[in-house]
Amino acid sequence: MLSSALSKIPDYYNGAVFLTKVFFRYKVFRMASTHSKPTVEKHGDSFTVTILPALEDNFMYLITDTATKEAAVVDPADADGVRQAVEQNKVQLRTVLTTHHHWDHAGGNKKMAELFPDIKIVSGDKRAEATNHLVEDGSALHIGNTTVKCLFTPCHTSGHICYYVTPSGSGEPAVFTGDTLFLAGCGKFFEGTGDEMYDNLVHKLGRLPAETKVYCGHEYSIQNLKFAASVDSNNTHVQDKLAYAQERRNEGLPVPPSTIAEEKQYNPFMRVNDAKAMAVMRERKNNFK
Repeated sequence: MLSSALSKIPDYYNGAVFLTKVFFRYKVFRMASTHSKPTVEKHGDSFTVTILPALEDNFMYLITDTATKEAAVVDPADADGVRQAVEQNKVQLRTVLTTHHHWDHAGGNKKMAELFPDIKIVSGDKRAEATNHLVEDGSALHIGNTTVKCLFTPCHTSGHICYYVTPSGSGEPAVFTGDTLFLAGCGKFFEGTGDEMYDNLVHKLGRLPAETKVYCGHEYSIQNLKFAASVDSNNTHVQDKLAYAQERRNEGLPVPPSTIAEEKQYNPFMRVNDAKAMAVMRERKNNFK
């Protein structure tokens, strides 16, 4: 059956890309992700963030404006899971916020467009599937009364966007960082350099308000914190966060969000002094086991 299907692929089609897409579609079809229990974070009286697991360790985030019940979803790899959350929460989903084009983040966009025909699919990269609204650094969007600012953070991919969400009333701001900033880590430099990641973490994300909650793209917390402990063994913030992370994972709960202030305490990639050190730290992480 597989050989028959492959024989129908046009000659110009990249077989590796095709098989990657088939693999992820299969994973989404076969299982609803159970790596974490869905949880809700309240940001005062302004908006809520529902943390939704996807695939093996991805996170999707449903952002809901409290006053209007208008919602946006970040990186909906599992479109059916998003639809279920939308129905359960009785919200009006208007927008998809895509951090980058990789299949485990943008691969559900086409299905989202089918499930929600009028939805705005936002990204900073034409390679992101089904994009119909391109943004750049500084672009502004709205989820009801809640404001979203686009932050261009190239390195993991050349078109990566983080989304900075500010409350209309009380509550902490939030930033959705995809694969640029993880809890206690950062993404691999697939399409960029240490200079770019240093600028992303120190000059862009690092200058957000300290109380900003950080919602990252994957549950890599324990692995990242173990690496942090290996390079900063006397850091009690690392030790305390690792203990917290292990408790959360034992209960099947997500470790994120963190905050910008916390990341500066235990994330080794936010504690380097320059771009060269950033590149060296990333290489050490690449070889860490």
